[in-house]
Amino acid sequence: MCGLILNSFGNALTIVSSCGSGIWTAAAVNINKLLGFDLGILIFTFGVINALTNQILLRRIDIPRFVEEIVFISGFSYFINIFTKLFTNLGWDNNALWIRVIMSIIGVACFCTAISLYQRANIFMHPNDDTTNILRFKFLNGSAILSQLIDMLPPIIIIIVCSIPLGRVYSVGVGTIFSVLCNGILIQNADKFVFPSLKHNKNINEEIQNKRE
Repeated sequence: MCGLILNSFGNALTIVSSCGSGIWTAAAVNINKLLGFDLGILIFTFGVINALTNQILLRRIDIPRFVEEIVFISGFSYFINIFTKLFTNLGWDNNALWIRVIMSIIGVACFCTAISLYQRANIFMHPNDDTTNILRFKFLNGSAILSQLIDMLPPIIIIIVCSIPLGRVYSVGVGTIFSVLCNGILIQNADKFVFPSLKHNKNINEEIQNKRE
């Protein structure tokens, strides 16, 4: 629950700052601008696609895991709306540019810390963060940096493709660039320094250990 709220808090900060959203959110915004699809539905659809991808990456059907991830998306959207409205009502969207840049960077740091927490707690997590967790431990020898970079390729491609007919790029700024460059580093450091006693996804680690044996 702590990770869910912290993630929503961080994402809301980046949204209100208008200095660049997370890369998947930015991809959804660009599709919204191009095709007019509802942004909330797009974000939810991305989540469902990620949840289905996880089933493929695990090479088995895990219904409880799928349901947990869908539940997480619903709660995630709810808390983002709450925090976004709160920050807007406080007038934070009207802060000076340099303050909003700092807000965006703090927001990225918050949601990266949240990702580290619930990936290690192995309870509920955003399906996209489960994707990076699976990639990290099943295919990339535990590298948070590589798993984040690989996970960012699809939204980056989406943004580039959308930018051709749109003639510009939306919702990409300092916060997005900072996220692309630093997500993996921030998560990896949070693993070491924020509640280091928490262990990573037990199910994935057991599967890897079984393969090695």
